[in-house]
Parts: sequence; C-alpha cells; structure tokens
Amino acid sequence: MTNLELYELEGCPYCAKVKEKLDELGLDYESHMVASSHSERTEVEAVSGQTGVPVLVDEEHGVEGMAESDDIVEYLEETYGDQAA
Repeated sequence: MTNLELYELEGCPYCAKVKEKLDELGLDYESHMVASSHSERTEVEAVSGQTGVPVLVDEEHGVEGMAESDDIVEYLEETYGDQAA
C-alpha cells in the first residue's frame, strides 16, 4: 500500500501521463485537483515551492513535492516498477 498524493489539473496532458503510469503500476493515490489559475495554487506552492502541475508527494519515500512529469514517471518506475504484477 502506498501513500501517494498527486496534485493535478483537469485536462493537463502532463498530469494524464503521470496518472497513466500510476494506473499501469496499479498504485493507489490521492488526487488533489488544483485551480486553473497559478495564483490560486497555494497548496501546490506550499508542497513543491512552485505552482506547476503535476506534483507528486510520496511520504513513505521522503518525496515532498516532485514536479516535472518525466521525472515523476521515472521515479515511479524505479521505485514501484518491480512491485507491479
């Protein structure tokens, strides 16, 4: 069981890429939809220091706010890929 959280925006292709990887690996995660306006994304900024999405939090592995979809996908593959059925 994982303790993953994903900050995302509806219709964001980068977020969709991360969600596809999460689903592919069969990982449970909590989704946090953010405001479309960057100035209203205070929760994301508090977690990651910036307002872009997607942002992944994985407390179990000490990840407090990873941004950039390619980095997140690579991290998920390296961390959880061997656990996939």
